[in-house]
Amino acid sequence: MTSTILLRPRPFAQPAGSFFLVALLPPPKPVPALPSEIWAGIFEFAAVQALWSLLTVSKLFKELALPLVYARVHISQIPSLEKFAARLHSAEERWDSICRIPWSTPGRWVQSLDLSRVAFVGQPEALLLDSLLVKLFPLVPFLSRFSMNSAFILSRRVMESLGQRQGAVNMRALEGIGYIPSGSPVEEPLTRLLRCFPNLEELEIIGQGLDPAEMDFALHNAELSLPDSFVPLELPCLRTLSILSVYSSSLLLSLLVSPLPSLQKLTITPFDDVPTSLSSQFIATHGPSLRSLLLFTPKSWPTRLHPSPRSLLCMSPTLRHLSLEKPLPPHLDLPAGNSHALQILSVPRPDADFWAVFKRMLPHLPALCAVRARDVRWLRKGMGLRAQEAGVQGEMREWKRRLVRQGIRMLDAEWNEGE
Repeated sequence: MTSTILLRPRPFAQPAGSFFLVALLPPPKPVPALPSEIWAGIFEFAAVQALWSLLTVSKLFKELALPLVYARVHISQIPSLEKFAARLHSAEERWDSICRIPWSTPGRWVQSLDLSRVAFVGQPEALLLDSLLVKLFPLVPFLSRFSMNSAFILSRRVMESLGQRQGAVNMRALEGIGYIPSGSPVEEPLTRLLRCFPNLEELEIIGQGLDPAEMDFALHNAELSLPDSFVPLELPCLRTLSILSVYSSSLLLSLLVSPLPSLQKLTITPFDDVPTSLSSQFIATHGPSLRSLLLFTPKSWPTRLHPSPRSLLCMSPTLRHLSLEKPLPPHLDLPAGNSHALQILSVPRPDADFWAVFKRMLPHLPALCAVRARDVRWLRKGMGLRAQEAGVQGEMREWKRRLVRQGIRMLDAEWNEGE
């Protein structure tokens, strides 16, 4: 609402006149105040560096951007993690007990904690990291994603701190969890940890590999069994599961006998030639619901590659993406009906011997649209013709010439089609 303004140029004159003050431009429309939720959505599109710069713009921007800065924490050095933990502890100590919000800030802002790039230097650093995590987890009740460097093996007390904290049901993803089978008949700490996360959607477990001595012992080891009092795990939301370099353990057996109704993507290391291995049995049990099956052996020294089961397509009738590992199987069985709805096939490197196997399978894969070389990249532009036709590059180009006649694309490790 605007008030009328009168001008009186001659206030003391006998016939005093009055004039209306008329604005030359229309009054500006008031700018509506955006809700904080809209500002937060705008800030989510900004990079991390931009979020830090927004903290110095104004008090309002600082209040809106600060929770986003703490929402996804990426730490690559143990001293930085130590400072971060000290910051959360100091905020918790100053927290007033009569406040209506039960947790202090910035601890309740943390939703993702990524420690996958923390380098493993030695045992003292590992003990320090272990102590920091024990004190840190109770202060982050809304933590939903935790990523760890698999070189660090989480201790029993760290797993108890992570699983028994308030808000454990918020956990959605565990990545890079290093694992060493205990061999004890008592339920392992990692199995008990998984019981605390009923809403878990992504799980990645990485074993420490096998040396020849351990493999010889495994061949003569008795078959694992669970106690009669064992209760299956309840992971109804688990969609993505990675189990690498683990051929047999009570944890793998627990996941084997537990229902995983939502499992769609499985990454596992094949051990088909090891009698006590559970990997092939695991694929057979949970294969009917899989959409993506990736066979992968982590690189280590010495790297021991083991064959894969030939019945992969039969065990996974709804599979859309299959990634094979060396040694490539000399034959793949087809399910009943002699055809499969596979759409993407990944191989480590194009191989002339495997082409003969693959050529016989092509008529039975009518939905196949792409073949991917998982460990190879196309040469960059500008390389000579001789370089492009030599070695693996030449084999890839030959595969591409053959597959293009079938309407199938040849992709490299970065899913590029090349020239």
